[in-house]
Amino acid sequence: MRDDYAFVLDYLPQGYAASFEKRPIAQALGEKYFALLELVMKPGVKVMIGEKVYIGKEKRDKVELVKSRLSFDRLTAAARNELPNLLSKIVEEREKEFVEFFNKARAITIRQHSLELLPSIGKKHMQDILAEREKKPFESFKDIAERVKLLPDPKKIIVERIIEELKGNQKYYLFVKSFPRRR
Repeated sequence: MRDDYAFVLDYLPQGYAASFEKRPIAQALGEKYFALLELVMKPGVKVMIGEKVYIGKEKRDKVELVKSRLSFDRLTAAARNELPNLLSKIVEEREKEFVEFFNKARAITIRQHSLELLPSIGKKHMQDILAEREKKPFESFKDIAERVKLLPDPKKIIVERIIEELKGNQKYYLFVKSFPRRR
């Protein structure tokens, strides 16, 4: 599973300050599988934070090479600050897919449901979600928020869960497909 596109979280035109190698580096987030990546940019190419760049196997216009996967703790402060905003945009663009998660999520074990892995969702909210989706599948984040009383913003819940998964050390992964290495 590899992403063909990534979004730039931080751009370091001179590379890392502590590195002897002075090549332009970008820290990025894979569009589909949410992999954290270190990209070496082509000389003379400038990219903007939030910009979508091609990282697939065909000829790349801005990226020289995908150098490595990054762990969350190797992200720069700027990349960490940009991550929630970027994830919010991605989750909004892929709303239908994430709403489908609310419609189809299943139990993981006898005692735990995958919905309970989402921040702010306990047994009560889980039961309310299950009851509401039995009546009629959810159609949007707005629909979920209106039908499940006192539930925090569903988009924000998804973003928070993706960030938790990117930090690693989760027993179960719901959204990050290219699992971060455990520390």
